[in-house]
Amino acid sequence: MTIYEQLVALENEGVPFVLVTLVEAIGSTPQDASAKILVTKKGLHCGTVGGGKVEAAALRLAGEVLDARDAKPRFVSWTLKGDVGMTCGGSVKFYFEPHFGPGPWNIAVFGAGHVSQALVPVLVPLPCRVTVVDSRAEWLDRLPRAPNLRAILSEKPEDIVPTLDGRSFVVCMTMGHATDRPILRRALTEMRFPFVGVIGSDSKAEILRRELLADGVPADRVSGIVCPLGLDFGTNHPHEIALSIAAQLVSVRDGRTAAI
Repeated sequence: MTIYEQLVALENEGVPFVLVTLVEAIGSTPQDASAKILVTKKGLHCGTVGGGKVEAAALRLAGEVLDARDAKPRFVSWTLKGDVGMTCGGSVKFYFEPHFGPGPWNIAVFGAGHVSQALVPVLVPLPCRVTVVDSRAEWLDRLPRAPNLRAILSEKPEDIVPTLDGRSFVVCMTMGHATDRPILRRALTEMRFPFVGVIGSDSKAEILRRELLADGVPADRVSGIVCPLGLDFGTNHPHEIALSIAAQLVSVRDGRTAAI
């Protein structure tokens, strides 16, 4: 992977890092301007700005930035002989760009049917990671290919629930009420996801809530289910439903719409 692909991978994983760029190299220097390194708390992740003492100094400062969680970018100018202790007579200027992202926005979609087929292409261009779970290989095969999309074939989709990141937004749109229910039961009793939504009507919501309560799911968890799923606009066309769901997910993520 290129250094930029690895940068995106670190951001998607929620790993703090510093991008260090050699923006100016004057005189005798071990590397040319535009050289870059990525630094995590483990040290050098990839790239080089010349190796030796100058790179060690850059790694040391990047480590201090990470330890202090100082998100302010900075320029540093060093003479290689006086500041770094090298015999070279040149000078360098570095730009330190810290990244302390909140981690990836994970969306788990249970069901790969018509609405899911319309929803996933809307979601994958966004800064998120999408997981789609279904027991039907032929429907998973119809999904687009994207680096931030994972398709999981499972005869028991509910078994995937405990493997999800606890910050995931969970969207349930399986073949029907009978297959939604076990997923919801585990999502509401074994995890505390920030968003759990189910596609369906008001009558379906009433039945689901009644049955989940009968299954022993706490009332406060049951009341938090979003059903019907999606903002109140558009028709029943799958693509319009998909747009309403995507709009709701982004609104909840940004705190503009309550999850309940």
